[in-house]
Amino acid sequence: MLEALKETVYRLNVMLPKAGLVTWTSGNVSGRDPETGYVVIKPSGVLYEDMRAEDMVVVDLDGRVVEGRLKPSVDTATHLYVYRHRQDVNGIVHTHSPYATAFAALGKPIPVYLTAIADEFGGPIPVGPYARIGGEEIGRAIVEHIGNSPAILMKNHGVFTVGPSPEAAVKAAVMVEDVAKTVHLALLMGQPEEIPPEEVKRAHERYMTAYGQGKGDNNPTHSGRTGSN
Repeated sequence: MLEALKETVYRLNVMLPKAGLVTWTSGNVSGRDPETGYVVIKPSGVLYEDMRAEDMVVVDLDGRVVEGRLKPSVDTATHLYVYRHRQDVNGIVHTHSPYATAFAALGKPIPVYLTAIADEFGGPIPVGPYARIGGEEIGRAIVEHIGNSPAILMKNHGVFTVGPSPEAAVKAAVMVEDVAKTVHLALLMGQPEEIPPEEVKRAHERYMTAYGQGKGDNNPTHSGRTGSN
């Protein structure tokens, strides 16, 4: 069942430690099949290097296991809440990437200090309130506070990203950590200036419509860097 999606979700999950976004067994990627509504998600507590595509767990939107011999991620309820309330989302990622999570620990959003933030996120990366792990509380907070951003920092917890596909959500997770590191370094040296909202809007619209090999081709596997690239 959903063999192609399981392969994709597996491949993207193993990208997380390679990109330095997770350690040990933390973090997860899920993907929703638009036709069936079923969700494929990482199994709970399994080392990334030990996982295989066949270990991915298929669940319905109510959390019932449809296929899989392992227990799904403990964050499954969070993912499913977002999927039920955001029909435009077909991929979700959760990480504890260190630089972005440092902002989450402080309960601080990441302002638009960089063109990369304007391009990829279209505004500040928001921060949501503290919410308990294990139920729907985090999912509810994500839906209420993420706005139009593909990413949100959850206070005292970590990073969640969403996208129209699992690949797009992983790209957003990579970019959150990238810009968080740069902003952290900039703040050590001084106080950067925010890019004006009208320029953020212009840059984001250009990125979403003109960047890539064809109009509207925003390659979700690209690093997200613009300018001369």
